[in-house]
Parts: sequence; C-alpha cells; structure tokens
Amino acid sequence: MRRYKIPVITAADGTAAAYSPRVAGKVHSIHYVKTDFADGVDVTITAEATGESILAKSDVNASAVFYPRAATHGQDGAAALYAAGGVGVLDKIALASDRVKIVVAAGGNAKSGTFHVLIDE
Repeated sequence: MRRYKIPVITAADGTAAAYSPRVAGKVHSIHYVKTDFADGVDVTITAEATGESILAKSDVNASAVFYPRAATHGQDGAAALYAAGGVGVLDKIALASDRVKIVVAAGGNAKSGTFHVLIDE
C-alpha cells in the first residue's frame, strides 16, 4: 500500500484543482484532512485520463475518511448483483499510470486542506 499526500489551496474564488503523481493500483481509501477550507466545501475526485468518478462529496464540513467503490458487471455488460437481494457488487477502482485529480469548489478564499490517497499496489 502506498500513501499519496496531496495538499490543495484554493484561489480567491474558492476553487482549486490538484493532482497526485502517476499511480498504479486500486484506490483503497481517501482521507480528507481539513485545515481551513470553508464549511460546505464540495469535492470531486476523478481519474485524470478517463474522467472516471472516484468520489464526489458536497457540503463537507469536517475531516473524513472515504472508501470509494465502483459497480461491477458481468461479461454481458449487465450489472453484477448479489443473488437474493439484487444489491450491486462493488469493487475497488483501478488506476494504471494515471493521476488522481482533486477539484474543490466553495472552499473559501486562499483556504487549504489535504487529501491522503491510499493506493493498494
């Protein structure tokens, strides 16, 4: 497992974009550590190359930990479901020589926070 620490500082309009180095593996977790972002900050985290959604959270007020997962599919393209309940089967999101892109909105003028992205190599 490898940890990538990504500090993010907003511009005057409260927005920012930051990137991890290139990573390869599965996203295990994302830890958001609030420094002084405004309450109600919006965070969108994607894979840079494909735009695949990793995490989207609105109105975040405090430090938090997230374990994002994606839906899986059978070979026919249909959603994979647990037999009895019809609940979707989820798995870790895979990245290959890609960067994690973190976009912040409504963070406040020149405010900051840090994201720790744990990648299971």
